[in-house]
Amino acid sequence: MAAKKPNLDPDQILQAIYDSPDVQGFRDLQWQGTFKEYLQLAMEDPAVVRHAHQRVYDMILSHGMQEYDYQKQRLIKYNFFGDPFSNGQDAIYGIEKPLMQLVAHFKSAAYGFGTEKRVLLLHGPVGSSKSTIARLLKRGLEQYSRSKEGRLFTFGWKVKDEVTGQEIIWSPMNEEPLKLIPAEPRKKLLAQLNALNKLPYKLNIEGDLDPLSRKLMRELIAQYNGDWRAVIDKHIVVKRLLISEKDRVGIGTFQPKDEKNQDATELTGDVNYRKIAFYGVDSDPRAFNFDGEFCVANRGIVEFVEVLKLDVAFLYDLLGASQEHSIKPKKFPQTDIDEVIIGHTNAPEYRKLQSNELMEAFRDRTVKIDVPYNTTLDHEIRIYRKDFTPERVNKHIAPHTVEIAAMWAVLTRLEEPKRGGISLLQKLKLYNGKSVPGMTEDNIREMRAEAHHEGMEGISPRYIQDKISNAIVNHTTTDTVNPFMVLNELESGLSHHSLINSEDTRKYYRELLGVVRQEYEEIAKNEVQRAISADEDAIARLCSNYIDHVKAFTQRERVRNKYTGELEEPDERMMRGIEEKIDISESRKDDFRREIMNYIGALALEGRTFDYKTNERLHRALELKLFEDQKDSIKLTSLVSNVVDKETQAKIDVVKQRLIQKYGYNDTSANDLLNFVASIFARGDAKE
Repeated sequence: MAAKKPNLDPDQILQAIYDSPDVQGFRDLQWQGTFKEYLQLAMEDPAVVRHAHQRVYDMILSHGMQEYDYQKQRLIKYNFFGDPFSNGQDAIYGIEKPLMQLVAHFKSAAYGFGTEKRVLLLHGPVGSSKSTIARLLKRGLEQYSRSKEGRLFTFGWKVKDEVTGQEIIWSPMNEEPLKLIPAEPRKKLLAQLNALNKLPYKLNIEGDLDPLSRKLMRELIAQYNGDWRAVIDKHIVVKRLLISEKDRVGIGTFQPKDEKNQDATELTGDVNYRKIAFYGVDSDPRAFNFDGEFCVANRGIVEFVEVLKLDVAFLYDLLGASQEHSIKPKKFPQTDIDEVIIGHTNAPEYRKLQSNELMEAFRDRTVKIDVPYNTTLDHEIRIYRKDFTPERVNKHIAPHTVEIAAMWAVLTRLEEPKRGGISLLQKLKLYNGKSVPGMTEDNIREMRAEAHHEGMEGISPRYIQDKISNAIVNHTTTDTVNPFMVLNELESGLSHHSLINSEDTRKYYRELLGVVRQEYEEIAKNEVQRAISADEDAIARLCSNYIDHVKAFTQRERVRNKYTGELEEPDERMMRGIEEKIDISESRKDDFRREIMNYIGALALEGRTFDYKTNERLHRALELKLFEDQKDSIKLTSLVSNVVDKETQAKIDVVKQRLIQKYGYNDTSANDLLNFVASIFARGDAKE
């Protein structure tokens, strides 16, 4: 029996599509209505009339934030800068303080404290995420304008364009509809809106309409004998405004060019010669294209790329745009704008600005925020890991490969510690949250305060990314990229690095590569040691034996020998053999042992059992002791001579499998690591 055909009604199908959330969302974005409807909407949600700085500030906060304490500092991490728009590809790591300054600038501007009349200048070395910050702000504003919380609106005139034939002439600068209300009534309306406003700051709409809207309003008011209400009801239509960089709506970007091709009309717009032929004069706003970057960015953001490379004449345009919130299009009076002005520049250009006495006015109208390189190792690692995943590069990246490259990059950015006895590598570890004997969090804060230019010089993340890429591409005969391949690429690239203009600097960076190589040797040895001593049952037995003897020592008791059954003194040699692995001196051994017993006692009072894994120092000491006891039986150094008996090979294979299963190696990188560590031990044996 044939299956019954479903009863398909085209009207029902179309209605279901029309009622779907996707179509409903599209209709909301395309909303159009009367001025009266918009006024009602503004009374229900006063946030729709916010100015640009208020909207950007709320946009950042809309993604949430996390407060946390780090080295006795209260920091805020704004989720917005984690790039919620493209799976973290533009995420910014490790510069929370500059980002907090940035958000504080927008907050001050939102409250009307004066910073809304300044040019926001991001200053820092190349590759320090200045452009990324600007890109995130622009992309965020695009998305925010499409949300209910970030809605904004503009208006058009129901007046036929005699040249193009269009029925509606939209405001060329996407003006706020409430600007159509004369100044005095507008103040009263704003007072009412602020009474309904739930936002923490006051709403304010300043300035006049754009020249074209002013002309149309003037002509229509005359036509209706001064009846403003008739003009609004019959000739104004309001629509939702969607900010878009590609469509040049609410976002403008200006890049410097050579002087011959640089024209001020790129900022403020130019004459439309086709319309001049119709209207007869070039001072008619209908014959002008308000498509300069300042004009298209109205209600949003204008970005100036390498702003200090601009001709001086352009910088003067920025003075009025920032302080007065107005621009001067050709043949027209001062025109009001509402936008965030953000520029970015590097250190050499900023030094030129400081030495130019003629640019004092520009400096006075600038809020400079230093955007340094990252100086925290873990954050630097995250920058590269998002780009170099095994899935993207189609190769296995051996453990610590990215870490070692990141370590060198951070070392080049740190200033030599002024405090004696602390190496640059130890400083890096302190900044990364590790502990160094004799150093407190207060000491770390003092070190940061002493290093005024830390992070403003050094190797760019782009150089590291390029060299990791080279290591991946150049080594075609292996399925693995290891730390030495990357270190070799980093060193070979120094000889022709375009941003290093001093042989002393080049030599210093090579010395730091040597420091990193030595550190990797320690990391590699520790990794193999952990893999060899990874027998958790053996570690647990060793720990239990150690604790029994420490307990007897602290309580002045004797220990029963489990083989002979006789009572014996605590085994001092065994205890010291473990404690010396973590540099517990003879004079400190009593204190250390009492600390261990007090810790076990405190756990017992809470009904908890002691686990050696919770005490990192003791855990490491036990691993090293077990490794020392086992390494001779494994004879790892025999790998160097290529003469390995079956029993040793079987033990080495067990270690290799542990490296693969627990530490992220593959077969190739595990072999490389074991051979490298074997050569280190062979060198040590030869010296002895």
